[in-house]
Amino acid sequence: MPLTHAEGNDDLRQFIISQIRKEGPATFARFMDWCLYHPAYGYYGSGEARIGREGDYYTAPCVHPFFGGMVAKQLSQMSGILGSETFTVWEIGGGRGLLCEAIVAWAKKNDPSFYDRLAYCIVEPSPRFLKEQRLFLEGEKGKVRWLSPDALTEGEAALEGCVLSNELVDAFPVHRVVCEGGEQKEIHVGEKGGRFFEIPKKVSDPRLIAYLADGNIDPLNGRTIEVNLQALKWLEDVGSRLQRGFLMTIDYGCLAQELHDPSRRNGTLRCYFRHQVSDNPYERPGRQDITSHVDFTSLIRKGEELELRFTGLVPQYRFLIALGLLDEIEEAVKAMSEVDGLRLRLSLKHLIEPERGMGEIFKVLIQHKGIEKPDLRGLKSLRDISVAL
Repeated sequence: MPLTHAEGNDDLRQFIISQIRKEGPATFARFMDWCLYHPAYGYYGSGEARIGREGDYYTAPCVHPFFGGMVAKQLSQMSGILGSETFTVWEIGGGRGLLCEAIVAWAKKNDPSFYDRLAYCIVEPSPRFLKEQRLFLEGEKGKVRWLSPDALTEGEAALEGCVLSNELVDAFPVHRVVCEGGEQKEIHVGEKGGRFFEIPKKVSDPRLIAYLADGNIDPLNGRTIEVNLQALKWLEDVGSRLQRGFLMTIDYGCLAQELHDPSRRNGTLRCYFRHQVSDNPYERPGRQDITSHVDFTSLIRKGEELELRFTGLVPQYRFLIALGLLDEIEEAVKAMSEVDGLRLRLSLKHLIEPERGMGEIFKVLIQHKGIEKPDLRGLKSLRDISVAL
C-alpha cells in the first residue's frame, strides 16, 4: 500500500508512532481506538468531537426535538407493556444531551404518568460531552442522572426498562479483514518516516475468521470487510445488566447480506471532518470522526445467544412515521407562518427521506428480554398504519 501522510493532532500522531516503533504494526482496530478514544488526544477523549452545524456531522436529535418525541412515544408504550412502577432508561453515549432533553420534555408535556415513572440515566464515556450534558440538562436534575461507564460491566442484572443508543455502535473500533491470494489477512498499520501505511498480516483474533464463517461471507480477493467485535462485547455487557425490558439501537447500517455484498469491495469505513466525508482514516488523526456501517445481523444473532430476543428492525423513516411524525408536523405548522411551516417540513424531511436523507440508511433495531414478543407501534408496517387511519 502507498504510504499515507498523517496530519492532525500532533501529540496523538507522535504517540501512535512511538507505540508502533516499540511494539510493531498495530491492528487497524487498535489504531482506530487510539484515534477516537485515547483519553488525552483522541477525537472523543480530547474534546475535538463536534456535533451539529458547526461540527463534523449531524445526528437525528440535532435536526429537531420531534425525533426525540417519537422515541419517547415508543418508550412510553414499552413502559406500559412492562407495567413496572419505575421505567428506567439507560442512554449509552448521550452526545450533547439533545435526545435526552427531547424525550423528557415530551413525557412531561404529553404523558405525565409516564414522566412520573421515568428514571433517565446517561452513561457517557466522553468527558467533554459529559460536561456539556450536565450544563444543558441542568433543569432536569431531578429526572436525569449520570452513571459511570463501569455501570455496564459491574454488578448483576438490575435494569427494568430500556437501554437506548443513537449512533453509538458505528463508532466502535473495527478490525479490517482482506483476502489476498485466497488467504484471509488482517490490515495492520505500520509507520515509516512519520507516515502511516497498511500491512496485511496474520489475523490477530480467531473470532474474525469465525465471524466470516458464521455469516457465510466470502472475502473475495482484494475485498475489505470490517468486523466489529466490540459491538458484540457491548451487547454482552448490556445483556448482563438488562433484567427485563428492551434494547433500542438506532444507527446506520444494514443486514449482513446487503452489508457484505461483493459490490462493497472497499468496505464501509468513513471519516467525517466539518461535514466533509472521506475514506482516509490516516488524515487528521484525533481530529476527525471514523465510523463504519453496523452489521445488524450480527447484533440480532448475538442477541439471541444472550436472551435478547429479536423484536424488529425497520428503517428510521418507517419507525418515525409509524409513531405519528407526519401528524405531529401538520399539527405544528398550523400555528406557524407559511414560511416557517415550510422550513420545518424541509428540515424534518431529512429524517425520513429514503434516498438522500437519513430515512433509509438509518435503522431502528429493537430487542426484548424477559417478556413475550411485544407488538410495538414503531415497528408496524406502513400498510398497517394506513389501514388503521
